[in-house]
Amino acid sequence: MLAAIHIQWVVGVIFIILYSVTILGLVLVIIAENRNPLKTIPWVIVLLLAPGIGLLFYFFFGQDNRKQRIISRRTYKRIMKRPQEGKLPQDVCTVPGPYQPLVTLLSNNNQSSLLYGSDIKIYTNGADKFKDLLNDIQKAKHHIHFQYYIFCDDEVGTRFKDALIAKAKEGVQVRVLYDDVGCWNVKNSFFDEMQEAGIEVYAFLKVAFPVFTSKVNYRNHRKIVVIDGQIGYMGGMNIADRYEKGTEWGIWRDTHFRIIGKGVHGLQSAFLIDWYVISKKLLNDKIYYPPTPIYHDDNIMQIATSGPVGQWRTLLQAYIFAIANAKKYIYIQTPYFLPTEGLNQALLIAALGGIDVRLMLPKRSDTRSANMATHSFIDEMVKAGVKVYFYEPGFLHSKLMITDDALACIGSANMDFRSFEHNFEINAFVYQPSFAIQMKRVFMHDMHSCERLIPSRWLKRPIKQRLAESFMRLFSPLL
Repeated sequence: MLAAIHIQWVVGVIFIILYSVTILGLVLVIIAENRNPLKTIPWVIVLLLAPGIGLLFYFFFGQDNRKQRIISRRTYKRIMKRPQEGKLPQDVCTVPGPYQPLVTLLSNNNQSSLLYGSDIKIYTNGADKFKDLLNDIQKAKHHIHFQYYIFCDDEVGTRFKDALIAKAKEGVQVRVLYDDVGCWNVKNSFFDEMQEAGIEVYAFLKVAFPVFTSKVNYRNHRKIVVIDGQIGYMGGMNIADRYEKGTEWGIWRDTHFRIIGKGVHGLQSAFLIDWYVISKKLLNDKIYYPPTPIYHDDNIMQIATSGPVGQWRTLLQAYIFAIANAKKYIYIQTPYFLPTEGLNQALLIAALGGIDVRLMLPKRSDTRSANMATHSFIDEMVKAGVKVYFYEPGFLHSKLMITDDALACIGSANMDFRSFEHNFEINAFVYQPSFAIQMKRVFMHDMHSCERLIPSRWLKRPIKQRLAESFMRLFSPLL
């Protein structure tokens, strides 16, 4: 009896020692990686409160891949060579003065060229976007590059699958990239059917447990279509029924661009880099970057990508710069608002400095935990003078920022830790006053469908609710 108790005591002591050493080791690893302290604290809390699950979550979601390279510098330069060939000197393009440093920033940290003379069509609902995209697919002559975070096997997804198969049978080169985690619920047979029809199909960072556990947290959230190097689509919409039919509680409000002209070359290079990473097939022939006419003399844009690898957080830096340099107003739409400390401070400083800062969020979210954490950040915003609007007709999934009637930015990136730190994203920065004003009208139109948050009422929320929201905020870097 005593011997058994002694053995149990020894085993218990050994477990405690091993567990303590493991936790200490992980903390040392995180410190050595020079992580943001705000991201270190949540992991320590998770590991202390839930040892087994916390350890499992860390190995799946907590590893830092910033120093890894998913593509060699030589290959990256070869792919980027083509869009750079048609690059115009910055002094030829008239970018609003305050945004010249932003142009340089995106050029230095992302090799993003100024792309001149494009035409952009705006979509605010899935039905219009899907109709035009199917029509453009049917007219394709040489290639279709199709990349989505979510490509569902529902009614809308099947419509696009059949259209792509039809073009492949006509001899058009069709390449499809989808995110492995984003499409976890999609049957393998859906993609197998496309492969059997001659379409090249790859899953981005395919997860094969337990070997590639770190890849679960690093997802390709981009939405890119390029047709014959002349027509491109990008923005917030995936391929799924809900973008056309809405949700149980209302419409699905989103923003997407159709680009024709030079801007398509920025989308093409982003796709071909991802394509090489996954397929190891290098495509950089001139045929993928055909000459394009000039549609609008004053349309200048940069297509910028960002991801969890590499030294810089490109989109985060660009957002902070644009916010910090706004002089009149900053209008933002985002489905999730979980800002990094730098972004949070930039918005607070702008509002306190008298800039008209407006933040539009969905009144009802598809993610309860993220929504609770978002509410804790709103407290600071309204105290600083930010005007907050809750979109009521359904789910607001649009990712839009407009500043000073001069800059409009849309893409796949949400205003949260996950988009800026973990996901592969793509955004367009458009330096055209008339276009910024057009996007401002879209924002103003949406305001008519919003409930304006009244600070005095908001700050009187029940203490129990506020504590729960503050607790979820601790985990905002992980949501």
